[in-house]
Amino acid sequence: MRIILGITGASGAVYGITLLEQLKLSGIETHLILSPWAAKTIALETRWTPEQVMALASYSYTANDLAAPVASGSFMHQGMVIAPCSMKTLASIAWGYSDNLITRAADVTIKERRPLILMIRETPLSAIHLENMLKLARLGVIIMPPVPSFYQHPETIEDLVLQTTGRVLDLLGIENSLVKRWGGTR
Repeated sequence: MRIILGITGASGAVYGITLLEQLKLSGIETHLILSPWAAKTIALETRWTPEQVMALASYSYTANDLAAPVASGSFMHQGMVIAPCSMKTLASIAWGYSDNLITRAADVTIKERRPLILMIRETPLSAIHLENMLKLARLGVIIMPPVPSFYQHPETIEDLVLQTTGRVLDLLGIENSLVKRWGGTR
């Protein structure tokens, strides 16, 4: 199994890093694309360096490497996640503006009808943001803001991040034990 992961400069780099760690633990081949602002956000928000994050991936690319294999529809993969996804990246994808490797790989993922999950990070949302999300959702893109759930009684931020990461893995069809499943009331 191969997964493409894009990390943009939106706040929440921890989601992309945690997903990358979990995919590595699962033995899944990963193709990481870091935007220039992602590198800055990683350094500002986490204990990681961009180089350490890139080392977690099977393969890593810079956002300006439009000759990378993931830029082509002939590159076979089982899905792409952008975690976190900035509103700039969302808008670029919605309007087919493939000016970097993250948006090009997303464009190819859509045209090849493979799963694309966008962990959008912004609040509050404007009508422009919502229209761009709706446009992509109508094309089958999964819009998944990292909204925490609390029925599992999280005790740490890590608990919240792992629960959300597990849900992304669920959407990709990857078995995991990160998600505390809803048991309902009895």
